[in-house]
Amino acid sequence: MSDDKREDRWTEGPELTPEQAREARREKDEKPVPPPESAEALRERQRLAQQEMLDRWIDGVLVEQRRSRRWKLFFRFLFAALILASLAATFYGLFGDPTAEPERQHLGVVKVQGVIDSESPASAGRVIEGLNRAWDSPNAVAVVLHINSPGGSPVQSQRVYNEILRLREEGDKPIIAVIEDVGASGAYYMAAAADEIVAAPASLVGSIGVIFASFGFEEAIERLGIERRIYVSGENKDFLDPFSEVDPEVLEFWQQVMDITHDQFIEAVRQGRGDRLAEDERLFSGLIWTGQQAVELGLIDGIGSLDALSRELFGELRLHDYTPRLDPFERLSRQFGRVAAEWTGIPSSRSPVRYQLP
Repeated sequence: MSDDKREDRWTEGPELTPEQAREARREKDEKPVPPPESAEALRERQRLAQQEMLDRWIDGVLVEQRRSRRWKLFFRFLFAALILASLAATFYGLFGDPTAEPERQHLGVVKVQGVIDSESPASAGRVIEGLNRAWDSPNAVAVVLHINSPGGSPVQSQRVYNEILRLREEGDKPIIAVIEDVGASGAYYMAAAADEIVAAPASLVGSIGVIFASFGFEEAIERLGIERRIYVSGENKDFLDPFSEVDPEVLEFWQQVMDITHDQFIEAVRQGRGDRLAEDERLFSGLIWTGQQAVELGLIDGIGSLDALSRELFGELRLHDYTPRLDPFERLSRQFGRVAAEWTGIPSSRSPVRYQLP
């Protein structure tokens, strides 16, 4: 390679002699410079750039609007589907035939689930309606009170108890109480009227007692500097007020009320169970027993379940639920009303004295 064409690793291309470098600069300087753009061409180029930017922005807005429209349609269809499903459930509950029964012989089941209360699914009105439906069915060979409840209202429990006794006096169709997890207090009050009571070995049975629960806040509000304002007509109208001190005479009176309610419970159990009850002073102390212990104490008649009872009678499961269906809107409105009453301080219709587990 010649000297004037030597490669220089520190530069790009071949190494130039001084004369060649001057010649290259001269050619570069003499190269014609393109004329500057006119103001009109520059404005046109800017306009095109702005138009392109605007087109991109409009495309983005349109894409976002289409996406938003799709989500709105989705939620509208979802809401409409929920409304239609609710209406279908309501019309089925109102106009369907929930009492349509099998043509074969079966057990007529009536459920008592949850706390017993006038505003709950385990209300006396609902249970009694189910009992009468099962009782009137010619294909129901027995009425089964399927219980899973800690108890609740004394009045609701007494109503169901009396209805079971009335049905027993009218005919010879057996009424059997089957206890699942819990059949305590007011729920056992109902079961005591049945011809027979069965439960699982680990079921909780009994709790024959009365309870009233409250709090004492009189010292707490004094420490917080809160003044209690309550206006009554009748010197004992506020005797259950948790912010007032307990008067011994009023406490004695309230204990008498609870004792009378307890005696009613004991008398009902004795009438329903009769000689099957063991002579044990703890029976009516409010204690709760397992199903296995309850057999020994005469609180129940045997160990069993709903499925076992059906197989014993028919060799297979033949059950039909006669419990009236719940209107979903009515149930929702009841729950909403109860919550609203609690938040606003409106007194509840529930009795403060309960046949119920604490």
